[in-house]
Amino acid sequence: MKNIATLFLSVVATASMMANVSFSEKDALLKLYNATKGSEWTNKWDLNAPVATWYGVKLQNEKVISLDLSNNNLAGELPLEISNLVFLQQLNLFKNKLSGNIPSAIGNLKQLRTLNLAFNKLSGKIPASIGDANSLQSVELFMNQLTGELPSEIGNLKQLQTLSLFNNELVGKIPSSVYGMKSLKVLLLNSNKLTGKLDKEVANLTSLENLSLFENNMEGQVPFDLEKLNKLKEMNISYNMFSGLVSRNLAQLDTLNLTMINDKGLAVMLPVKADKSSALAAED
Repeated sequence: MKNIATLFLSVVATASMMANVSFSEKDALLKLYNATKGSEWTNKWDLNAPVATWYGVKLQNEKVISLDLSNNNLAGELPLEISNLVFLQQLNLFKNKLSGNIPSAIGNLKQLRTLNLAFNKLSGKIPASIGDANSLQSVELFMNQLTGELPSEIGNLKQLQTLSLFNNELVGKIPSSVYGMKSLKVLLLNSNKLTGKLDKEVANLTSLENLSLFENNMEGQVPFDLEKLNKLKEMNISYNMFSGLVSRNLAQLDTLNLTMINDKGLAVMLPVKADKSSALAAED
């Protein structure tokens, strides 16, 4: 009986190893390998071996559902064919040497839940088509060289919980569509070149736990409505040009106690209301 069980497991394992993915999916993987100097990867693929054995590739029912090549010395540009991995749920290329633009065809990945292209050398705009990948729950593009405005289409990602875009060169205002993302728990936009005001509709982000707008060029009154975010645990909106009185609660919540840059380029502390902990209470 023991030998039969061992034989059965061996057959299952062999079948799994020999699983065949579709031509378009395998072609997409090969295009990625060639476009990012696969021969110089830290963990290389044996292209003569079954796809199921390739490092970082996870299959389910002979379909590629996960690709994790983080910290693996990928260098070059992402090929357009990456969008042919239509069953992909996770794409993790964190901490490599990827350059060029994020392919607009990324929006074709309708089952993608996690997108991590952080800590690379990607440039250009975040494609508006990212809003078509409506299963996304986490988007991490921080520590790149991305430019342009944050596309309003990103607000179409109603399941998104994490949006981490810090340390890029993004400009313009936060799109109003972002304030409708009620599943959002983490919003990290710090160390960019964002301008405009923080809209009072920020109060609609009822799931938000971490907000960072640190080191941008945003201005105007710090909205009292931030106090309505009952789940907010971490906040850093310092080193902008926000103005006005703030409550003690908000000042204590911010890591740097709401230190701002004034019109003379000097660091100043926003005045805190001395009589009330909550500005909302003062308004009532």
